Amino acid sequence: MYQPLALCLASRFSRARKRHHFVSFISMAAMIGIALGVAVVIIGLSAMNGFERELKDRVLAVIPHGELQAVKPPLYDWQPLAKGIRKHPEVVGVAPYIDATALVERGSNLKAVKVRGVDPALESQVSVLSQYIDAKAWQSFQAGHQQVIIGQGVAKKLGVGVGDWLTVMLPNHHDSQKLSAAKRVRVQVHGLLSLHGQLDHHLILMPLADLQADLGYGLGVSGLSLKTRDLFDAPRIIKEAGQSVPIYAYIHSWKRTYGNFYRDIALVRTMVYVVMVLMIGVACFNIVSTLMMAVKDRASDIAILRTMGAQDSLIRRIFMSHGLMTGMVGSLFGVLIGVPLSLFLTPITRTFEQLLGRQFLNGDIYFIDFIPTQLIWSDVAIVTVTAMVLSLLASWYPARRASRINPAQVLSGK
Repeated sequence: MYQPLALCLASRFSRARKRHHFVSFISMAAMIGIALGVAVVIIGLSAMNGFERELKDRVLAVIPHGELQAVKPPLYDWQPLAKGIRKHPEVVGVAPYIDATALVERGSNLKAVKVRGVDPALESQVSVLSQYIDAKAWQSFQAGHQQVIIGQGVAKKLGVGVGDWLTVMLPNHHDSQKLSAAKRVRVQVHGLLSLHGQLDHHLILMPLADLQADLGYGLGVSGLSLKTRDLFDAPRIIKEAGQSVPIYAYIHSWKRTYGNFYRDIALVRTMVYVVMVLMIGVACFNIVSTLMMAVKDRASDIAILRTMGAQDSLIRRIFMSHGLMTGMVGSLFGVLIGVPLSLFLTPITRTFEQLLGRQFLNGDIYFIDFIPTQLIWSDVAIVTVTAMVLSLLASWYPARRASRINPAQVLSGK
């Protein structure tokens, strides 16, 4: 089978002489270093891709893209306002809401939560909350039945399940500046919100009409939730929509609450790429050592090739092919290690959490409580190509030294 001369000789030169096993050891260390570097970077990038996907699909799809919050709630006659906002070509959904801070009591257990009153029929226009709640519970979630849907984190903290009763202590809203006792409302857990993240530990949903009655809002609401056509252009769209509303209202988008998470993920991704180049670059220093020792070990062979008419370019191609082969083999093993670990990173970390008896990400602090993963093959290709390019660059100096060997001095023993 035909094989280029430089590649054939590089394959033979990669096997050190019997008396120089140390060269083979250094070459193996270089391949292992590149393999570990490639594998670690693939896993790191897959984790960052997973965090970005979960932020988009699990958090940003659940919370509104933006809100118009009344400066002095409650906001009455919100229907004409919603109709006007809906005319904006880039607004795809509008829904009323009520926000309130409350305490939930179950026996001796207390938990501070955010109570959000929603209209299930309209909420589906701005959020995919229903995808993380039992379908039957969401369909039968309606006012007049003392129902609430609570996050799994809240349920775990209070030790309750579906069908149990809770006491929700809501603030009293009135014109007087005097302090007054909180209003106590008995409610039954109708369903659980399973986002596996921060919202599970702080959010309770109530039917809009029930919360309006409990807070004394009448037919008023706290504000309007909006969903935009372009998630990342939401600040501009929300601002334009808000300027058409003839009331005083606070205008804010999802970037106010979760924008820092998205920026942090983008920053960490950039840092992973930088670390990738540094890690593989350090591993490639072993290639320099390997080739320099190989040049010394094969000096007589190089001299014989030169006397047979081998050009400098051939000698350089031999040793650059040697270094490239080391990088290719290391990259291949790195891909074989990194890809399976990336595909099964979530169950692997779950297993370690069970063995260690602790959770790596606390859902009460982070926006998700597990380590996600998403393997993108373009990332694998970029990492592999980068490793091979660095290996090729590391081979240049030893190859240049090999091409300058004087055959007369080597063969004469001087």
